[in-house]
Amino acid sequence: MPTVQLNTDQFNTRLKHILDSWNGAGRNDEYESISGVDGLLLSAGDPAGSDEPIRKSVAFQTWLLGYEFPSTLFLFRKDHVTILTSASKAKILAQLQSTSTIVPIQILAQAKAKEPQTDAMPTLVSIYSKLKRVGALVKDNASGKLIDEWNTAVGESEHKPEIVDISPAVSTILAVKDEEELKCTRIATNLTSTLLNYHIAPKLETILDREAKITHDAFAAQIEARLGSGEGDNARGPDMKVWGKGRGLNDVDWDSTEFCYAPVIQSRGTKSGYDLRSNAESSTDPMAHKGVLLVAVGMRYKGYCANVGRTFVVDPTKEQEAVYALLISLQAELLHKLKDGAVARDVYLHAVSYVREKRPELEKQFVKNVGFSMGMEFRDSAYLLSAKNGRILKTNMIINLSLGFTDLDEDGGKKYSMLLVDTVKIDHEKGICLTDCIKQAKDVLFFLNSQSEVEDEKVKAKSSKKPPVKPINGHGSPVKNKVAGGKVLRNKTRSSAQEDVIMTTGARIAEHQRELHATRQKDGLAKYSEEGQGTGNKEGKGWKRFQSYKGEAGLPKEVENMRICVDRKAQTVVLPVHGFAVPFHINTIKNASKNDEGEFTYLRINFQSPGQLAGKKEDTPFEDPDATFIRSVTYRSADGHRFDTVFKQITELKKEVNKREQQKKEMADVIEQDTLVELKGRRPLKLPEVFVRPATDGKRLPGEVEVHQNGIRYQSMGSHKIDILFSNIKHLFFQPCDHELLVIIHVHLKSPIMVGKKKAKDVQFYREASDVQFDETGNRKRKYRYGDEDEIELEQQERKRRQGLNKEFKHFAEKIAEASTTSTGDTLEADIPFRELGFEGVPFRTNVRLQPTTECLVHLTDAPFLVVTLSEIEIASLERVQFGLKQFDMVLIFSDFTRPPLQINSIPSAQLDDVKNWLDSVEIPLSEGPVNLNWGPIMKTINESPYDFFQQGGWSFLGGAGAGEDESDGDDSDSESDFAADTEELVESESDDAVSDFADSDASEDSGSASSFDGGDSSGDDWDELERKAAKSDKYKTETNGKGGGSDSESDRPKKKKPAARATNGKKGKR
Repeated sequence: MPTVQLNTDQFNTRLKHILDSWNGAGRNDEYESISGVDGLLLSAGDPAGSDEPIRKSVAFQTWLLGYEFPSTLFLFRKDHVTILTSASKAKILAQLQSTSTIVPIQILAQAKAKEPQTDAMPTLVSIYSKLKRVGALVKDNASGKLIDEWNTAVGESEHKPEIVDISPAVSTILAVKDEEELKCTRIATNLTSTLLNYHIAPKLETILDREAKITHDAFAAQIEARLGSGEGDNARGPDMKVWGKGRGLNDVDWDSTEFCYAPVIQSRGTKSGYDLRSNAESSTDPMAHKGVLLVAVGMRYKGYCANVGRTFVVDPTKEQEAVYALLISLQAELLHKLKDGAVARDVYLHAVSYVREKRPELEKQFVKNVGFSMGMEFRDSAYLLSAKNGRILKTNMIINLSLGFTDLDEDGGKKYSMLLVDTVKIDHEKGICLTDCIKQAKDVLFFLNSQSEVEDEKVKAKSSKKPPVKPINGHGSPVKNKVAGGKVLRNKTRSSAQEDVIMTTGARIAEHQRELHATRQKDGLAKYSEEGQGTGNKEGKGWKRFQSYKGEAGLPKEVENMRICVDRKAQTVVLPVHGFAVPFHINTIKNASKNDEGEFTYLRINFQSPGQLAGKKEDTPFEDPDATFIRSVTYRSADGHRFDTVFKQITELKKEVNKREQQKKEMADVIEQDTLVELKGRRPLKLPEVFVRPATDGKRLPGEVEVHQNGIRYQSMGSHKIDILFSNIKHLFFQPCDHELLVIIHVHLKSPIMVGKKKAKDVQFYREASDVQFDETGNRKRKYRYGDEDEIELEQQERKRRQGLNKEFKHFAEKIAEASTTSTGDTLEADIPFRELGFEGVPFRTNVRLQPTTECLVHLTDAPFLVVTLSEIEIASLERVQFGLKQFDMVLIFSDFTRPPLQINSIPSAQLDDVKNWLDSVEIPLSEGPVNLNWGPIMKTINESPYDFFQQGGWSFLGGAGAGEDESDGDDSDSESDFAADTEELVESESDDAVSDFADSDASEDSGSASSFDGGDSSGDDWDELERKAAKSDKYKTETNGKGGGSDSESDRPKKKKPAARATNGKKGKR
C-alpha cells in the first residue's frame, strides 16, 4: 500500500470543475483561452529551487491532487486523462483508477534507468500529435530529463498541434477557493497574525527600547527560526511559546508549514531605500532606531499563502500620523468594495479617488496597484488590482490587499514609505480581513524621549512659549509618559525630570491655561458670530394646541346636572359657569386646592396664565399673551365628600398627564435601530457567560455576546435579545478586574435605545471576577498541609483567573472595535480607564471613583454610569476651593450650552493638584473659585445670546486660569467680591422653583458648600486681606528689629507662602 494517500473524492470534484469550465468556456469570457482547444497539457519538470516562486503548473497540479508530482506530464481531453510519470509515482497515482472517476484515467509508467524502455513516451506523443490545438502554460519554464525527452519526441513528430497559453483560464479556475482551501488559508492567516502579534512586534519594541545593534537580515533570520532551525542532533522544532498563543493552531501540521518568502525588514538604515514590492529583501545594513520601519511576512500552510505587512514609526511627526491614519481609513473603505461582482480596476480607481479627495498631494506617491489574488501561488498577476484589469472578483477569492505611499518627504531631506498589507476574503457584501494583527495607531506608533528632542523642546519653550504638544485625538491622559494613539518606550535620559524641577508644575499649568482660555474665547466669537448668534437656544418651546371636544355633542351626559365633571377620556374638567357647561383641558389647569371653612368646602382651580413666577413654567408659551386670562375659579359647596372626590380626580388626572408628558419627553431621543445583519458562512465570535446591565426583565441569567456584520448581539438564556449597531456606538471601554470585582466591556451609545422597558444610553457586559464557589470547611488537603499553603494556592489561582478574564475580555473588546472600524470606516478603539489617575467624587448620589480614559471621564463599576466625552467639554469650574475645606466641587460645562452642566461634588482637596494636572493635560480650560455658582440662571443667560456672552469676555468672569496668574491682589479681591455679590443677588431673586432645566444636577449637600455660599459676608476679612496684614506686620518688625528680627519673627509665626502670585479668583498660595 503506498505511503501517500490521495483524496480521490477531492480529485473527482476538482476534475469535474475543470471539465465544466472547459465545456462552458464559450459562454464565459474568463475561460476564453481554453474555449477552442482540444487538449490541455500540464508539464511538471524537476522541482524548483527553494528561493524560486512556485510555478503555476505546480500550483495547478497540487490543487488537483493534493501533492506535487515532479517530472510528470498530464494531458487532459474532454473524455480522457492521460498521465505520464515514473514507475514509483505511477503506483501512487493508480489510486485514481481504483475508484470511479468522471472520465477514464490512463497512467503511462516509464521504465527505470537500467530497465528496458517502455512505450509510454511514444504513446503519449501519438495521442498529443493527433490534436489540433493544445493549451499549455507557456510561461512556465519547466526543465529536467523528462521535459527534454518530451521536447525531443515531439520535435521528431510529423504533426505538431498549435500551442495556446491557458494561464488566464487556469488563474480563474484556481481563484475561487472551496471550503477545504479556505480552511488551510485561515490557518495560514492565523499563523501569520500570531507571529506578528506575539513575536515580531514585541521583539521590535525590545530592539528599539534597548537600541540593540542588529542588521535587517539578522532580525529576519530570527523570525524564520520560530518555525524551527538546525539539523540532526541540533535541530529545534517550532517555538511553541509563540505559536501556543495563537487561535486554532493546536492541530497544525508543522511539516506542511513554511514561509512564503524570507521576512522583509526595512528601516531608515536600508541604504537602497524603502521598497514596497512583494519581492523585496532584507538588507545586511544595521537597523535604524528612528523613523519608519517596514515589516512584511508571509506564511504558507499546505500550499496556501497568507501575507501581512505593517508600518512601525518611531517618534512620528504629525504628517506621518496623518498618512498612517489615511491608510487605515482607506483600507476600511476598500473592504466595502471588495465584494462579489466587483471589477478589479474599479477597486483601484476608487482607492485613487479616495486619496485624491482626502489628500490630493499624496496621489502621485500612491502605489500603482492595491494587491493581487493569492492561493497556491503567492502572486497571481491575472487578478492584479490595477487601473487596467477588467477581471471580476468572486466570492471566496483570497486577495492580498496592499496599500502604501512611496517616496514621501521627511525632515532633513530624507525619503520614507508606508505600507499596510492584509489578507482579505471576498464575500457577498464586503471583504473580510483574515489577518488578525496589530494595526491601530496605538500599537504601531512608538514615542521615545531622546536628549536632542528634550533640548529642542527647551529651546522652543523659551522662544515661543507654546503649550505641550496635543495628542492626536485631542484629549490624551498623562499616564507617566503615555501618549494617546501610540506607545512610549523608556526615557533614555534624566533631563526631562530635571526640567520638571526647574519649571514648576503650577507655572506650566498657568501658562498653558492662559493660552487655552484665549483659544476658547477666540473660538466662541467665531462660532457665535453676529450672523450666526441665533444658534443659541432661540427656538424655545412651541405653542401646543389642544382640544377637548369638537362640539357640544361631545360633552358627557353628567354635565346636564350642572355639576363639576372630570372627563378622564377627554382629559378635561367641565365647570358650570353661569348656567353653562364650560370645558377646560387639563393642560390649561395649573393645580387645584381644597379648603374646609365651617360648614362649607371651597374648591379652587388655578389656571396657567402669563406673568406668573412659576419657575420651570415661566417660559410656557401662549398663543396670544395679550389676551384676557382667568387666573382662578373658586366653588363653594356644603357637600364635602363631593368636593373631595372632584379634587382627587383633578389631581390624579393632572399627575397622569404630567407623567405621560415626562415619559414622552424622556423617550424623544430614543432611536429605532436598523436591523442587525447576522454573519453568514461562519460562526460569529462569542463571549460566553456574561451578564448585562441594565438588566433585562425576568430572572437574572447569563448570556453571550456575538459580533456580527454590522453590530453586536447579546442573547441570554431566557431568550432576551439586545442588538447594538456599530453605527450607534460612540465609545467602547474595557475595564480590567484589577482591584475590582467585575471585568467589564462597556458600550456608550450615540443615541439611547430601549432595553426591556427602559431607555439606555449605556450597555455593559460583565462577569464577576471573584470565585465564590470554594469550600470554606476544608477538604482532604487539610490532612497533609499545614500553615498557609492553601491560602497561597488560592491566591495564585485567583490571580491566574483574573489574568485570564482580563485577557479574554480585552481580546473580545478589540474584536468589537476592529469589526466596527471595518463596518463603519470610523476608527473605534477599546478605551481602558487609567486607575492611577482616578479620583473620588459624587456625580450623582453616592461617592464613587471617577477614572479618566484617553477620550473620556468614566465611572463604570456601578449604576448609574457616568461617561463624559472630553472633547465636548467647554470649560471646567473648580468650586469651593478654599483653605481649610477638605473637599471641593468640579462643574463641567459642555460646548453645547443647551446641555445642563455636570456637577461632581465632594472631591478630596488632597487630589486638587492631580485633577488640575489632568484637566490641563487634556486641553480643558479650568477656573477656580471659593463658592458654588448657580449654573441654572447663568446658562439661561448664556443661551439667550451666546455671541453677547463672548463679546463681554466669555468665561473670564470665572476668574481665569487658576494658580500662577500675575495679577494684583487688589484686582483679585475686587473681581471676587463683585462676582460673589452678583451670585447672591441671583439666589435672592430666584425662587426654588425657578432653577430652570439646568438645575437637574445634584447640588452639594455638605456644610462647607452651604457656609461658603450663604455665609459670604463682606464685612469680615478674607484670607488675602489677612495675608497682606501679616506681611505688613512682618515688614514692620524687620525694619524695627534689624536684619535678624525678620528670621526670628518668621520662626515664631506659622509658615505660609508669600502671596505674591495669586489667582484672579482669590485662590490661596498654599498648594
